[in-house]
Amino acid sequence: MNAAAAVPAAAPPVLRLAHLGKRFGGTVALDDVGLDVAAGEVHGLLGHNGSGKSTLIRILAGYHAPEPGGELEMRGRRVRLPLRPGQFRDLGMAFVHQDPALLPALTVTENLRIGALAGAALARIDWRAEARAVAALLEEFGIEADPDARVERLRPWQRPLLAIVRAVDEVRRLTSAGGLLVLDEPTAGIGDAGVERLFAVIRRVKAAGFGVLFVSHDLDEVLGITDRVTVLRDGRVAGEGVTATLGKDRLVEMIVGRAILRGPPSAAPPTTPLVAVEGLRGPGVRAAAFRIGAGEILGLTGLIGSGFAELGAMLAGARPAAAGALAIGAARHDLAGFTPARAMAAGVAYVPAERLRAGCIGALTVAENIALPVLGTLTRAGVLTPGALVRHASALCRRFDVRPPDPTLPLESLSGGNQQKALMAKWLQTEPKLLVLEEPTQGVDVGAREQIFAAVRAWAEAGAAVLVLSGDHEQLALLCQRVLIFRHGRIVAELAGTDVTEERMAHECFGTGPATSRPATFRPSAAGPGGAERG
Repeated sequence: MNAAAAVPAAAPPVLRLAHLGKRFGGTVALDDVGLDVAAGEVHGLLGHNGSGKSTLIRILAGYHAPEPGGELEMRGRRVRLPLRPGQFRDLGMAFVHQDPALLPALTVTENLRIGALAGAALARIDWRAEARAVAALLEEFGIEADPDARVERLRPWQRPLLAIVRAVDEVRRLTSAGGLLVLDEPTAGIGDAGVERLFAVIRRVKAAGFGVLFVSHDLDEVLGITDRVTVLRDGRVAGEGVTATLGKDRLVEMIVGRAILRGPPSAAPPTTPLVAVEGLRGPGVRAAAFRIGAGEILGLTGLIGSGFAELGAMLAGARPAAAGALAIGAARHDLAGFTPARAMAAGVAYVPAERLRAGCIGALTVAENIALPVLGTLTRAGVLTPGALVRHASALCRRFDVRPPDPTLPLESLSGGNQQKALMAKWLQTEPKLLVLEEPTQGVDVGAREQIFAAVRAWAEAGAAVLVLSGDHEQLALLCQRVLIFRHGRIVAELAGTDVTEERMAHECFGTGPATSRPATFRPSAAGPGGAERG
């Protein structure tokens, strides 16, 4: 036997897709898309909202039928498309989405065994045996949870872990071969500690011979957990490769289609003060004082609970302050008695982090939401017509590239990035002097993030003051000329110019900054936009 004949044939991938296409009317959602996922591999699927990721996943789940000519293979066996509803289970596929689809009132055992029990012809359930089986399953995947605990009492980060283990267990029961686990934004809202635990479970799933298709907007997570990636853009494969050979900049370039501008718009803050906050105290804030120059983008950050996240609502009158003053130009306002109406009249616009809960009325249309701050200007003889709303919103949707460009759609039906662009349009039309943004790109894809950044920079360049409250240090390093650091309800340090880096912000937030790091030196009586009050 020669050497070539002794080499075993490579195992076929768990999943292979080729020539996949999908149209919705005149819109091309997928165009000749192909990818494969090997056993024991975590494969990242990336792309901005509208790139085709969700359509691809729905084809795998049997929810959408692809165009003729698409090919699907599972472990080397050709599968006829479209899939029937529920057929993915028989093929060895399982899906875990942002909402882990657990029943909160049931126990861990009941949630993990519900599929098996539903299909079993049992007159009586041996719950002790079921609990033992679940305990062994949890131990296998390194999850600490009581099988008898109700899911509603678990920590948020534990729930997606249980959903993953349930999905793997169901695949094992239906097929003896390795399966495919599709994780669609599984880390949303579980925090850094939860992400690390989830990654540990994914690694064990990978070691068990499963292929994992990992969908995420968070590029740090993609770089940390995936082996290979496929990037979709406008329904086509824009790039693919081994993750270890790709840096974040290259991934972003593939997602967006162009190189991304790095760094803040200028190295030094403007010298003309426009906004001053003095003596601000309130829930979570012991003392805060700072100034923002005309044309400046100022960042505020800190650890969770440090107090920085509470300032936005106080400056907008949405949360009562115990004391403090806000000066915009020559006008001075008492923050202890501030209201949203007074804030708007003073020239303050506020976009909160929780868009659907606190920033809009999701069930109303895009046009109705955009018009809310300016309804009085759209009436004729006291009458507001639907046509006037739509015409007004259509122009703003075009200006801010809100997609789809249909202002009659409910705002909640849009993607996160397009919801945020609609809210930016809603508030920038009021021409605010102070724009307060809270986690402005949370849950937003890379392409929409760059559009939001561009809108923020343009508004600052027009002479406004911009305040960005965020725990995302990369975002602050890209946007801000200065960043103030909160700890224990106080501003304790100021970073400016070349010191505005992710590393310095992290050090200052944890109190491990270098000895040369200076505390901010602003005093309310000082002229010009200095730093912050000494902690």
